[in-house]
Amino acid sequence: MGKKRKVHSLTGRITPELMHDAFKAVKRNRGACGIDKVSIQMFEYQLEQNLTALMKELKSRVYQPYPLRRAYIPKGKKQRRPLGIPAVRDRVAQEVVRRLLEPIFERMFHDDSYGFRNRRSCHQAIKRVLELCQQGYKIVLDADVKAFFDNIPHSLIMKALAEEVADGNILGLVERFLKSGVMEDGKFIPTTKGTPQGGVISPLLANIVLNYLDWHLEDHGYRFVRYADDFVVLVQTKAEAEKALELVRYFLSTELSLELNLEKTQITTYGKGFDFLGFSISSRYVRIRTKSVEKFRDKVRKLTIRSHNLDRKVIEKLNRVISGTANYFATSFSNCHHQFRELDKWIRMRLRCMKFKSISRTHNLRMRVKHFRRRSLLSLVDLCPLSKSV
Repeated sequence: MGKKRKVHSLTGRITPELMHDAFKAVKRNRGACGIDKVSIQMFEYQLEQNLTALMKELKSRVYQPYPLRRAYIPKGKKQRRPLGIPAVRDRVAQEVVRRLLEPIFERMFHDDSYGFRNRRSCHQAIKRVLELCQQGYKIVLDADVKAFFDNIPHSLIMKALAEEVADGNILGLVERFLKSGVMEDGKFIPTTKGTPQGGVISPLLANIVLNYLDWHLEDHGYRFVRYADDFVVLVQTKAEAEKALELVRYFLSTELSLELNLEKTQITTYGKGFDFLGFSISSRYVRIRTKSVEKFRDKVRKLTIRSHNLDRKVIEKLNRVISGTANYFATSFSNCHHQFRELDKWIRMRLRCMKFKSISRTHNLRMRVKHFRRRSLLSLVDLCPLSKSV
């Protein structure tokens, strides 16, 4: 067998066209400023100069990313998820490298990996889960990797990249992304492991690392569906599920230096149901999971504070939340009609409270559904024509 051929000269593929395409992708994804406080609009104001300077740095090995800006988003009721926000220039740089690396690794990824890949989606992942359940794989290992993005070893990422890529400059850029550090409360914190949630290149690096697990499961004959670090293994007996649990636990620990979150990892059945990618899935229904309903309610609560006035801007902001939720959860395979109807009633109640500054059943008569329609308020029920009534 011949020696494996690695990819050379990726640096030579960094062109002005690639730089512009990378910026356009960053602009589409929007996002906040990094520690340099330069917004996308500010970067775009002198776009040609900024992209030309950045391209020279990327190609001449002098590029050095800024530290990430620490930010937090809610995770559950009391927890917060840390994000690392790169500067706009660094997001463009990461997108350039991502576009160079992705075609190399895409052809190596398993068919049952769906996260952050072209022409693949959460809905396709859920359809695959339902397909496997209907084929008789009704015992489910619902696995959760403990703080996955925070704990991926840098050495493992670099080893996986070096197996396919021989361009030292590109490898050096990735390593600098990983080791750029974080600024939090005015203090610099070095990053010795993990890839930041918020980094443009992080999803690709996550897929590259977990691809080892995918093919390990394949080699042992297991059916699975993975979306980034969220995955389920589907088998036909409880004994097989227990073996799969031990195999996953051992492989993560010994090969990837990661561990399962045993509090969130469980063996369940298609009959009892399980949560996956925002849905609650069982043999009886596919609905919005409880946590996703609460996240939606929290968003609505922030927009419908009773002491504020009910005006056109409130309706516009609500409509964006409503349409986004309906676009995701109203599918050909989901049964969300009842949940949507109850949420619509609850939203109207919140708006009546804003209008009349109090809660009362009599407000239903003073402000009927047709009044909300005249104000152009969207309805979740109206936006789910494919949703089956359950």
